[in-house]
Amino acid sequence: MYPSAPLATAEQAPASGPRPERIFPDMVIRRMAHLRGPNIWTYRAVIEAVVDIGELEDFPSNTLPGFYDRLTSWLPGLIEHRCSVGRRGGFLMRLRDGTWPGHILEHVALELQTQAGMKTGFGKARMTHEHGVYKVVIRTRNEAIGKLAIESARDLVMAAINNRPYDVGATLAKLTDMVDRQCLGPSTACIVDAASERGIPAIRLNDGNLVQLGQGVAQRRIWTAETDRTSAIAEGISRDKDLTKQLLSAAGVPVPEGRTVETAEAAWEAAEDIGLPVVVKPSDGNHARGVSLNLKTREEVVNAFIAAEKEGSEVLVESFIPGQEHRLLVVGGKVVAATRGEITRVSGDGRSSIAELIASHVNTDPRRGEEEQFPLDIVRLDDPVLLLLLQRQGLNADSVLPRGQSAEVQRTGNMANDVTAQVHPDIAEQMALAARVVGLDIAGIDLVVEDIGQPLAPQGGAIVEVNAGPGLLMHLKPAVGRAQPVGEAIVEHLFPGAESGRVPIVGLMGDGLSALASRLLAALLQLHGRHTALACRDGLFLGARQLSKGDALGYAFGERMLINRTVQAAVFETSPRHILTEGLPYDRCQIGVVMAMPGAAGLADLYITDDEQMPNVVRTQVDVVLPQGASVLNADDPHVLELAEYSDGEVLLYSLEPDHPALAAHRARKGRALVARGQQILLLQGAETVVQADLGGADFSAFSTDLPEDIRPHVLAAAGAAWALGVPVDLIHAGLLRFGEPQSASLVH
Repeated sequence: MYPSAPLATAEQAPASGPRPERIFPDMVIRRMAHLRGPNIWTYRAVIEAVVDIGELEDFPSNTLPGFYDRLTSWLPGLIEHRCSVGRRGGFLMRLRDGTWPGHILEHVALELQTQAGMKTGFGKARMTHEHGVYKVVIRTRNEAIGKLAIESARDLVMAAINNRPYDVGATLAKLTDMVDRQCLGPSTACIVDAASERGIPAIRLNDGNLVQLGQGVAQRRIWTAETDRTSAIAEGISRDKDLTKQLLSAAGVPVPEGRTVETAEAAWEAAEDIGLPVVVKPSDGNHARGVSLNLKTREEVVNAFIAAEKEGSEVLVESFIPGQEHRLLVVGGKVVAATRGEITRVSGDGRSSIAELIASHVNTDPRRGEEEQFPLDIVRLDDPVLLLLLQRQGLNADSVLPRGQSAEVQRTGNMANDVTAQVHPDIAEQMALAARVVGLDIAGIDLVVEDIGQPLAPQGGAIVEVNAGPGLLMHLKPAVGRAQPVGEAIVEHLFPGAESGRVPIVGLMGDGLSALASRLLAALLQLHGRHTALACRDGLFLGARQLSKGDALGYAFGERMLINRTVQAAVFETSPRHILTEGLPYDRCQIGVVMAMPGAAGLADLYITDDEQMPNVVRTQVDVVLPQGASVLNADDPHVLELAEYSDGEVLLYSLEPDHPALAAHRARKGRALVARGQQILLLQGAETVVQADLGGADFSAFSTDLPEDIRPHVLAAAGAAWALGVPVDLIHAGLLRFGEPQSASLVH
């Protein structure tokens, strides 16, 4: 990763200026929590730290001598932070004018993440009721990295306050290494980001690059640039380059003549049979490693065989195709990106050896590196192909080139120039055919041709490789030309048109007695023909099966259900504590149900001490409702009723009071409502009564052995959510009547 601004190294970040008049004790991080889902701060994952700044509560930044200069010299990138001022340099304005260490900690942690290669911009710092104690929140894509960023920010800020030396470079090196090892690779990340832009949710399934896009039955899976539509047979064919050529040739796709060989002598015999010049390469290599081009002598072929054999299990000898090397990306039968390779050369200065020129002029290119995020490989001085290439030019690694003379040091694998707009339709058609012949839904095709803007056959061009799981970085970061939206193309391939990858999700919150409503709703959805997952206080259910008993609230239970490929709908009960400690187990939902405004009792350990704080917590359930969804709210609770303004979707109100003024006003606006009149449940839209069901004598004990005294609010909430999800009203009516019968127990157990 390459920082956007110069950074201080250990030598550049000493203590400076006079020692402060007093030394402040370190800020104390009391605890940190990873809120993986939507929470009271934002829709996305954050680290929330409870930080005690101690005596510093009485010393804002403008009262700390030299602090501003030390901090900004160590982290000059802070100039980019806009803060509440809303423009570049806004945070530094706050820093000069005086702000508190909790706020400073937030911005420093964000900057450390950014400089380490994981750019994030969202952060908050808010006082608690306890003097000097703050909640500091930062957006992060990785729990361990986010927590280390906050801890490191604390240490850095305290060093700047107390004028102690601090090794900024070492901290960034550690964070950068964690980003490289633990975050999604760039190819996978570009697909996930494109899905996010489409509103398609993503769940990372392992510590690598296996990611689920979508939910339940609507999901797709990717692993870098392979998908769950990538055939294992096709991938195996692509690894066998000889078989790939046979299949392509049989389909009329031009490929170079060639064959597999097992010895250097056999390689030379094949070269003589095929006709010089030839190419020698490993049969299963990648990144063009071990590939030698335009070989014309026995010695060159033998040496090239030795180099190729070190990279792959078998070696291929092929006819040499004159022209330029290209990589074309085919997604879903269409060419979506193309790059042209370039030959890497070094120019002599009369003093430096070729090895020194490679180190100082080639491998310093910021596009080169050993990790996946670099589009070009490091040129290795011990690479047999490099040594062979130099030998053919009468040179070696120790040769000193005169000024003005150049030497080739790499001929393949340098895909640097975007030529997508130049691809001729004939070539695009042939590349799509090649991907279909091999059977790959996503393919990286290596093509040698003089002019990619002209038809293929007249030029004598040919496909030399078809690769599964191709790297995307060359298309995202070309040296010349524009980046191509390859992530968007892959997402469109997996989710064509308006597909969202979502299954209907209902999130439900009450006052601790909302399990009955959850189970009633799940039963209605199951009756509607949707295989429904349910996580509530009574346990975890999948269709008619109970998977576990006891409290099944929380992120882990929800995620477990959403990765299940059989799930067609899901109902998740939640609580304020789970929102505060984990976040919701889904990014958005079709229906958000709030049955009551819980009190603050039992949440003091989370710095929630007053009932007036609760609406800000509970509104999270309404905030995540999709625009095409609905919020189902209990109008009998005035605090719940006030949440209606936060819903992006439709609002359905329900009440035990048929003449509730809020319902009357809502119905006057053609809104939908549900009321209880005695034991009758009425579904209303505008002035019309859509359904009327009589619950008299109904027995809902099959759903719970601990039924609430009045089941009507639960029935109203469940019926309202089902109605909002499009369950036919006749089915809701029949379901409510049937659930009281003994035979209905099979629907809920």
